Amino acid sequence: MSSTYRLAIVGTGGIAHLHADELRKHVPGRIELVAAVDPDTARLDAFKDKFGVARGYASIEELLANEELDLVDLCTPPVAHAPGAIAALEAGVGVVCEKPPALSLEEFDRIAAAAAASTADFAVISQHRFGSAAERVRNMTASGVLGRLAVAKCDTLWFRPEEYFAVEWRGRWETEGGGPTMGHGIHQIDTLLSLVGPWSEVVATAHRHRRRTNTEDVSHAIVTLESGASVVITNSLLSPREVSQIRLDFDTATVELDHLYGYGDDDWRIHPIASAADDVQRAWAGEPRGQASGHGAQFKRIADALDGRTTPPVPLEEARRTLELLAAIYASAFTGKRVRAGDIDPTSPFYQRMDGSGAPWPDLK
Repeated sequence: MSSTYRLAIVGTGGIAHLHADELRKHVPGRIELVAAVDPDTARLDAFKDKFGVARGYASIEELLANEELDLVDLCTPPVAHAPGAIAALEAGVGVVCEKPPALSLEEFDRIAAAAAASTADFAVISQHRFGSAAERVRNMTASGVLGRLAVAKCDTLWFRPEEYFAVEWRGRWETEGGGPTMGHGIHQIDTLLSLVGPWSEVVATAHRHRRRTNTEDVSHAIVTLESGASVVITNSLLSPREVSQIRLDFDTATVELDHLYGYGDDDWRIHPIASAADDVQRAWAGEPRGQASGHGAQFKRIADALDGRTTPPVPLEEARRTLELLAAIYASAFTGKRVRAGDIDPTSPFYQRMDGSGAPWPDLK
């Protein structure tokens, strides 16, 4: 039997408006938006008026002291994710957190420790995992109809002009955690790992070509998976024709996804080899179908998990695996060394900060 869960959104910027819209469209009566948090009173009041939110607060601490909640939805800049998550978990309130979940592995592990000590759960928004086509690819991989993966690519080719970085927290290691690898490519990289499984090692480069930021504006990585398959990843904020792409070359077919900020079934294509065409096409024509990726799709899964008293997706270990790969890309790019899964432990500077021992370009003041 479904229940109604009380949720508060923390932060009322653009992504919070998207979340509130998705909650209203996709889980009405299941997840109720009851409060919002923002220290900017004018922005908070505008958000409350737009979405009919009764109560607003200046801080998450004030929120937690005054509301009975099932979930807080963290839509703040990344620098506030870990403090907000830990505060909510210590209060016994579940957390849904936008990406990136933390600025570093050290912060993430503190969130994980708070979740382990709490009666509540922590889940990361990874909305592109939940489209029906991605689920179908995972099912086809598990069934063996695609054979083994050999080669893949994962590109986030976006464009952000200089004025995008006029927002104070953007383009700074201390507040955003990184550039397109951390804040933009994470969407596709996380989706990729949900399709192909764990990674084992990476060799990478990162560059600051054009934007006046302290973080990179482009990165490239060659990743070896535990399965032995190889993946090439590019993350860019300098690409005028914007596209997000995943290509998977299996033994019996190539699977391709081209989209930008979200996909439907029609954004995927499959190209089987002749000898396997009938089996591959039969599986591709099957279920599930009709669910676009997006926050609404994940909010439905979160409500289902709460109804079933199970951990909402995406679990901590999978979110950490994605964040560890991002840290390893930076570590390899800035040290010139191959980095293996597990190498970035608490003794590594890249455990504490994504720029670790320092980017190979001067900070801009």
